Amino acid sequence: MNALITGADGFIGSHLTELLLNDGYKVRALSQYNSFNYWGWLEDIPSNANLEIVSGDIRDPHFCKEIVKGVDVIFHLAALIAIPYSYVAPDSYVDTNIKGTLNICQAAKENGNIRVIHTSTSEVYGTAQYVPIDEKHSKQPQSPYSASKIGADAMAMSYYNSFNLPVTIARPFNTYGPRQSARAIIPTIITQIISGIKEIKLGDLRPTRDFNYVKDTCNGFLALAKCDAAIGQEVNISSNFEISMLDTLKLIANILNSDVSFGEDEQRLRPQGSEVFRLWGDNSKIKALTGFSPKYSIEKGLTETINWFKEPENLKKYKTGIYNI
Repeated sequence: MNALITGADGFIGSHLTELLLNDGYKVRALSQYNSFNYWGWLEDIPSNANLEIVSGDIRDPHFCKEIVKGVDVIFHLAALIAIPYSYVAPDSYVDTNIKGTLNICQAAKENGNIRVIHTSTSEVYGTAQYVPIDEKHSKQPQSPYSASKIGADAMAMSYYNSFNLPVTIARPFNTYGPRQSARAIIPTIITQIISGIKEIKLGDLRPTRDFNYVKDTCNGFLALAKCDAAIGQEVNISSNFEISMLDTLKLIANILNSDVSFGEDEQRLRPQGSEVFRLWGDNSKIKALTGFSPKYSIEKGLTETINWFKEPENLKKYKTGIYNI
């Protein structure tokens, strides 16, 4: 099988690249174009005869029509994902997330109706109206980011309904693990503690999240790609477990044997109406469709993540003293 992964240079995309290579796929990995010839986290993946790295931008429809040629399945992960940055640059999110998805779907349609696994996010649900959140839960655009992803999901599904494009919307809940950006809560906690900071700076610790270790998330993507019954479906990839930000902090501190204290950093707080206070995903649909279920407990996933960040070569890539929106 020949696969295209957009956003392969990112956190989840780089792990998915490794998984597909190990599963025997030939992978065309898209890295966002830059003049430094820098491939993001793909730089950490050993060279492989089945790996082709290309640089470009999903915002260009002509480019998209070229990179999809000759592939059997597209894993569309490329997106702007930082919620705080969507408050200050919302137009960028429309261009990348909605129009980028349009470009990929149109390219897939024009090149033989290629199978598309489109990446959504649990943020489209907003604060849970009931738990666990299943795929029938209403969508709530509580940030420009989540609004753009709701629009992108709708665009992808419209190509299934209008043109019979074989689309599956994969909706991972809160993925964490090695290589995740320090703007996310778990790397923020880990990097500050390992760096020796005694009072770490965090946002609101009341919300709950359904955390999923990145290897589980990627195996969920692969399971959906192999399941024809998932075509035309929106499918959660979740652990069916919730934990508060505060309890996550305590768990990480316990694993690291740290007595760290914490303080609230006002710049890390979302606007009041934008904070998603509860996420707990129902994963019964993906189990029924594919037999997939997560393998990593929160303790096991956090331990592997912490061990990765403990490596000096990894930690030095993070600027722990800077809050990056």
